[in-house]
Amino acid sequence: MVEPQLVSNISDGKRATATKSPTFSQPEVSFLATEKKRISDGEGRPRVRKLNAYDRIAVGAVAGTHLMAMCAPFCFSWDAFWLAATLQLVTGLFGICFSYHRNLAHQSFKLLPKWLEYFFAYIGAHALQGDPLTWVSNHRFHHQYTDTERDPHSPIEGFWHSHMSWIFDSAMVREKCGKRDNVGDMKSQAFYRWLRRTYVFHPLGLALILYALGGLPYIVWGIGVRVVGVYHATWFVNSATHIWGSRVWNTDDLSRNNWWVAVLTFGEGWHNNHHAFKYSARQGLEWWQIDMTWYVVRLLQAMGLAYDVKLPSKLQMQKLAMKDPNL
Repeated sequence: MVEPQLVSNISDGKRATATKSPTFSQPEVSFLATEKKRISDGEGRPRVRKLNAYDRIAVGAVAGTHLMAMCAPFCFSWDAFWLAATLQLVTGLFGICFSYHRNLAHQSFKLLPKWLEYFFAYIGAHALQGDPLTWVSNHRFHHQYTDTERDPHSPIEGFWHSHMSWIFDSAMVREKCGKRDNVGDMKSQAFYRWLRRTYVFHPLGLALILYALGGLPYIVWGIGVRVVGVYHATWFVNSATHIWGSRVWNTDDLSRNNWWVAVLTFGEGWHNNHHAFKYSARQGLEWWQIDMTWYVVRLLQAMGLAYDVKLPSKLQMQKLAMKDPNL
């Protein structure tokens, strides 16, 4: 195992400094209230949101999948149900958690051969959360500016902002974070540039295949129900795990360990662990913290397909451990 330094060497740059609450010994609700008031005082009246073409596509995708999910009881079949469950596991676990998040965004491990990395990233594209370049860029911005006024999705601007509404305001992300210059390691690879250019066609292709195989029920369950499930599970990491849960590491943000989000997201809910050691391939650091994504990494490592697997050392964990986890 590789034990990196406390400062991650990912190409997303150093964490930016921003004015924030000086200590976390105060209750979380006070911190949220203080930060929200500070942003309000600094920005004046709320900015007027104007949807561009990208935002309209995002609104259409989210609204469309939710409408399809509402039709699920009228299109039920056990085949369609198990199709949705299988695709949710594949696109959520292997696509978003394993590939987009731990492999690409944080480089917690490497895969060999290279086509295996591309294969898992392609699976992630079918979760309808954006192409790998955009998703990874947003996530690296989040870690660079966590729970400050420049964070793309922090609950200091409200639960629903962090949960989903930020997705429909790409201009806001651009204003807060600037150009997407934090994914140079991926932009240099033709595969990710190609997938970004052609992104919209791949989920449409999957939808056509599902329709050919099982008609409308396969579309409603295999696209609608499945995508909505992965959507909200992922979004709870942005919202719920910065509001509810426990803290065991002295991080300068609102991240919390939340067991029920961890269940929904194959281990991503151990979020205070993650923000303390964002380079770590393992987020469920205790034996009882179930982390399905980590189990996949370990399996591929045992098979010789994953290497350079990063974990925090005992010394690094001692430095960030909170003396009183209740603070």
